[in-house]
Amino acid sequence: MSFDIHRQRYAATLKEIKEKAMWKRERLIITPQRPRLELRERSAAAARASLNLCANNYLGLADHPEIIDAACEALREHGFGMASVRFICGTQDIHRRLEETLSRFLRTDDTILYSSCFDANGGLFETLLGPEDVVLTDELNHASIIDGVRLTKAKRRIYKHSDMADLRAGLEETREARTRLIVTDGVFSMHGDLARLDEICDLADSHDALLVVDDSHATGFVGPSGRGTPERFGVEARVDLITSTLGKALGGGSGGFTSGRAELVSLLRQRSRPYLFSNSVAPPIVAGSLKALEIVEREPERLECLRENTSFFREVMTEKGFSITPGEHPIVPIMLGDEKRTVGMADELFRQGLFVVGFTYPVVPRGQARIRVQISAAHTRDDLEVATGLFEKVGREMGVLKE
Repeated sequence: MSFDIHRQRYAATLKEIKEKAMWKRERLIITPQRPRLELRERSAAAARASLNLCANNYLGLADHPEIIDAACEALREHGFGMASVRFICGTQDIHRRLEETLSRFLRTDDTILYSSCFDANGGLFETLLGPEDVVLTDELNHASIIDGVRLTKAKRRIYKHSDMADLRAGLEETREARTRLIVTDGVFSMHGDLARLDEICDLADSHDALLVVDDSHATGFVGPSGRGTPERFGVEARVDLITSTLGKALGGGSGGFTSGRAELVSLLRQRSRPYLFSNSVAPPIVAGSLKALEIVEREPERLECLRENTSFFREVMTEKGFSITPGEHPIVPIMLGDEKRTVGMADELFRQGLFVVGFTYPVVPRGQARIRVQISAAHTRDDLEVATGLFEKVGREMGVLKE
């Protein structure tokens, strides 16, 4: 069958995406990931300098020389890739070392590596749950959790965002299930708000439910020593499984993991399809991630710098009159609502030297478009003053802020 028969339908969909200001543009960066970048537009001859406020590089480790050296050494000593899954011939000594290091860091029994946290979530629920079970999931959980839950034969109960009364009702309604599993983001990536893990743990304990936390936007920097939202709320021993990523604060490469109860991790190692049928994490990524964890524990001042930067940016932007979801996390959503105005403001900020991205439907609900800013420990105070100044200037020019 010729593709020409279908071309018109797909072209119409693409046209609609563009007209509704939902087109996602990929900008070409020609430097390593860092607070100040150089970018090249496809049609431009010269590079453009830009202050970067949209990376998950929370601790500024993406271009850390020690991590680069560790990755280069692993490339020479352990090779480029394993060309195999773990249970065939894809497990090197450094893979187990990273799993053991993550378990020690997170104070869990065991850890299993995945090619991404998306895969960790994708392979979790169908492995642990069956038709006799129920999964209770926050309505704003990450897409990887949503997709992972869709794969399981367990019944699904979506509870209102961070609504403990609705979660309690869901647990009471499903008391006849063999296993009930609560799953929540530790930090909700589009809002920057933290799950109420202390209250969720109380509900899980009182209803004999399992608890899974996706801590991708917390591992390495949330909590007193960077061990994530379970540490932040003092519930480390009460969370059954943590899924997270190596691709954000811990060097920003790739790879993910699930960490927690020994029996659950062992079952994942035997039955989780993304683990069994995907290549092992590449040796340079493993070595770089090990070095990143070492730096996190060795340099706690990075965490303090990130907290100070986050507090400064949130306070100044609030004082200038922007609508910001309150919180403590370096994800700072600048709420604008209208899709076209959001994309237009992000584009204008980019033209004036500030790299930010507008988020529109379907990434966020219709009418809740925003520019999501992400602060890093590598940002200087001057960087943040420049950024807040540009936001104010463009905000007034576009009528977001009133005189």
